[in-house]
Amino acid sequence: MAVKDDPIVIKKYANRRLYNTGTSTYVTLEDLAEMVKRGEDFNVQDAKTGEDITHPVLTQIIFELENKDGQNMLPISFLRQLIAFYGDQMQMIVPSFLEQSMQAFTKEQERFREQMKATFGKAPIDLINMPTSMKAIEEQTRRNMEIFQNAMRMFTAFPAAGTTAPEPEEAPKAKKSDELADLKEQIAAMQRKLEQLGK
Repeated sequence: MAVKDDPIVIKKYANRRLYNTGTSTYVTLEDLAEMVKRGEDFNVQDAKTGEDITHPVLTQIIFELENKDGQNMLPISFLRQLIAFYGDQMQMIVPSFLEQSMQAFTKEQERFREQMKATFGKAPIDLINMPTSMKAIEEQTRRNMEIFQNAMRMFTAFPAAGTTAPEPEEAPKAKKSDELADLKEQIAAMQRKLEQLGK
């Protein structure tokens, strides 16, 4: 018998049908989306090979949701940026950044809901105060993007392995020391922001 905290195993058959081994029923992608929203953990396995295919199935769920009218959540600019990172030297950093950003956003969302519950109880949301709450969420997103952009600048400041950097031009020592101080300050600021994000 499976341990209670173990992820539910969903088996995908050659005919594309999905079978929930926990409930012994066939399910759809919409059912899996609802399971995600309820916080139910599951793994999707190829019924024939046993290969873990959770990632492509979750990606397919997002694709299906994005194609529903009025459900678009991923802006075109974000999709373009995301596509541009594939094969880039920064690709390895993007998943952990997105994961941390979503965790921070989820915490902010929970805090926002608790504040709304404490303020309004079960009464309808006060639309007058809604813009203020949305500004707080936008501010959190902006801070996350600043952290990411600072990280990008830090990594792209160094040449990729195997490439040769151009010869630096002669510059006064004072200018070089100012640039070094600025760089150190940027790195320190980024570390502080990452520590705050980690909390």
